Parts: sequence; structure tokens; C-alpha cells
Amino acid sequence: MRIVVLDGFTLNPGDLSWNELLNFGELTVYDRTAPEDVLERSRNAEVLLTNKTVIDRNAIDNLPLLKYIGVLATGYNVVDLSAAKQRGLVVTNVPAYSTDSVAQMVFAHLLNITQRVGHYSDEVRFGKWCGQSDFSYWDTSLIELAGKKIGIVGFGHTGQATARIAGSFGMEVYVYTSKQQRDLPEGVRKCELNDLFALCDVVSLHCPLNAETKEMVNGSRLSLMKSDAILINTGRGGLIDENALATALKEHKLLAAGLDVLSSEPPQPDNPLLKLTNCFITPHIAWATREARIRLMKQVIENLKAYINGNPINNVLKND
Repeated sequence: MRIVVLDGFTLNPGDLSWNELLNFGELTVYDRTAPEDVLERSRNAEVLLTNKTVIDRNAIDNLPLLKYIGVLATGYNVVDLSAAKQRGLVVTNVPAYSTDSVAQMVFAHLLNITQRVGHYSDEVRFGKWCGQSDFSYWDTSLIELAGKKIGIVGFGHTGQATARIAGSFGMEVYVYTSKQQRDLPEGVRKCELNDLFALCDVVSLHCPLNAETKEMVNGSRLSLMKSDAILINTGRGGLIDENALATALKEHKLLAAGLDVLSSEPPQPDNPLLKLTNCFITPHIAWATREARIRLMKQVIENLKAYINGNPINNVLKND
């Protein structure tokens, strides 16, 4: 069996190992693959593993040996599922491997905004504290989370993990979800989407990106938020109308935003959010803790092993 990894660098920049895949056949690993190189590099592959490299209909139609596509992530929109289904391919993903890491990043952003740890660490490093008349120095508002309302949009694995952490901080938890109130954990309250944006001090996005949710955070919805509210997005960049968010932040219609994802990654230099002092952006790293990547690698191997044994798991086409 010939296995080709098209873009392995983000999962494994050198601190993990691909060696277990050698148990299944001949292995070729590319750090990155440009769109124009997909066909040539995949020509003899029976198994393709991809993270963000697109495998479109043209590739699927022109790779007659291909039998299996393994996505090195939870989202699988990089694969043309219609073409894969027509070919009878198996397409797998890896759900929930980064749940705890992403929920942790929600609060890394939230604590950075409310406590400004990075700012004050820099102030001390540059000597600002040394010249003060008092034992304590601050030049920004500091915010306690206990008693604040957090609204969680989407209540899957990561939304639920975020809710648990929020509860530990003493926050009141509201969620926008298709689940019924009776099915929610104790202390978690179901809320309509616009009401959630208007009511909550913090809004955190955890829903998938699709036609219904694209730019769901738009000018109209942002106008509902409190002027001292905080928006956190560790989900998908396309959930937010970035121009509308930039305008709201510039006009101080909300306090701050903490983002780990943007609509285009890497972003264009003229993205209006990049230079705003009340917008804190990390480069899509919430998923990338070593612990999460180890889980991801392990599940990629388990997915392929199950397929070879004739009982595929995490097959995204199984219910189609």
C-alpha cells in the first residue's frame, strides 16, 4: 500500500514520528504541497493524508489507484465529498482530539484581555514598575470573571469543555444550541442567539462554519453587544465579518476581541484586525499543543488500521 502525506508539517514539525504508518506500506511525507503538485505527488497513492491541502474532484477523478483519504483534522471541507462518494472512497477525519487545548485557548485569550498579563509583563521588563511611587502599578482596567455572563455559541465537545471551565471561574453560562434545556448540564441556560449577544459579557464561538453560520457575527449582531463585552473566536474565522468587527472595535462598541482564527490564513497584511490594539490574535494554534497533536497522530493511525481491517471508523461518508 502506498501512503502519501501531502502536508505533514503542521501536525509534525519534527517532534513526533510517522513511523507507525510504515507498518501499513510504503510512506512518502511532504511538509507542504502546492495545488499544482497534488496530482503528481498523489499519482501512485492508494492512501492520501491531508490537513489543509485540497483534494478536489479533478484530483479524485484522476487518481485511479486512490481508495482512502484521511483528513489530519476535524474539519473535512478540503475534500470534495460528492466526488469521493461517487468513487466509493473512504474519507475519515479526527474528531475531538483538541477539545481541551482549544477550551484552554479560550481562557488564555479571555485572561489576557481581563488581566493583561502580557502587557504588565512587558511594562515590568521595560522598567515601568521600578519608577512608581506605589507598591502596585496598573494603567488598564482589570476585570474579574466571577459573576460575569458567558455566551457559548455551539455546544459540542469544545463548547461543553469551555462551559465547564467557565463554571469553575464562577461565570454564568448561556448557550445557543439545538439541544433542549432538559438535556443541558445543571447551571447551563439555553438562550436565543440575539439574546445571547445582547445579554452576555463574553461571547465565545464554537459552531461549525457552513452556509448558515458564515459571518453570523456581523454588524447587526455586534451592535447588540455591550460596550464592555468581549468576543472570543477559536472556531472558524469565517464566522465573523471581519470588517464589521474592525469597525466595532475601532469605535469601542465592544471592549476587545480574542481570535485564534481568521477568514484567510495566513492573513493578508491589509486585514483590518491586525493592527488594532484591542484585538488580540494568535496564529491558529489552539489545536497545536503537543498533547493534542499526539492524540491526532494516534487517531490517524487507528483510522487507517480500522480501514485496512475492513471496519472503517470516523468515516464522514458513512451516513450519506
